[in-house]
Amino acid sequence: MNLLDKKYTDRPYFGVRRMTVYLTKDEGCAIGKDHVRTLLRRMGLMALYPTRNLSKPNPAHKIYPYLLKGVEVTRTNQVWSIDITYVRLAHGFAYLVVVIDWYSRRVLSWRLSNTLESDFCVEALEESLALYGTPEIFNSDQGSQFTSENFTSKLIAKNVRISMDSRGRAYDNIFVERLWWSVKYEDIYLRGYQNIPDCKNGLDKYFRFYNAEQRHQSLDYKTPWKVYSEGMDKDRRSIRNKKEIHLKKSLQLV
Repeated sequence: MNLLDKKYTDRPYFGVRRMTVYLTKDEGCAIGKDHVRTLLRRMGLMALYPTRNLSKPNPAHKIYPYLLKGVEVTRTNQVWSIDITYVRLAHGFAYLVVVIDWYSRRVLSWRLSNTLESDFCVEALEESLALYGTPEIFNSDQGSQFTSENFTSKLIAKNVRISMDSRGRAYDNIFVERLWWSVKYEDIYLRGYQNIPDCKNGLDKYFRFYNAEQRHQSLDYKTPWKVYSEGMDKDRRSIRNKKEIHLKKSLQLV
């Protein structure tokens, strides 16, 4: 399962057949394709070309259209997105959810859970809204955790436009996919967490590092925290200027 998780992070389009070849030919494992299929299902992993099992859709839930095709993201809090990934532990496994700001790449909130119920996703969303205000667009996949009324009602109440990836198009949410590669190769695979409390403590340190110290080439080698903070300062100045203009116009009318 550890080998499958690592290969999936590198090659998410590998299906049962190619995973079996990888394990038997490259890693020397004595394993058949039926057992590989069983392990992948247990981990909630499936090749990207159909869809991913971590976020199974619920046909009774409303599906929202994808709003980000051709959209240029130019400011903080323009687009947030959320996603879930599998985390291997020495004793069992867990699921990690994050909310990220697309423009700055800043991780706004995260939660770890041993089940795929929607509660930990709602908690992450509520924390982001409470700490950072509201985005213009919130993007997710079509998983039941994100299409449930308990989740979408939080966004609707804040007048946030909801966007959902096309079926089988995980790379519509490309910035979170890049984050998964970083957090797994820079932390999870290196640390070998024993259990969920151990993993929570480690990830807390990693995300603090990622936000405040990790410099991104695409951000002109600034950190996510720096870019997000600069964007927020710019927004506050813009709002203040608009209020001043409105006040001056009001005074001229008196």
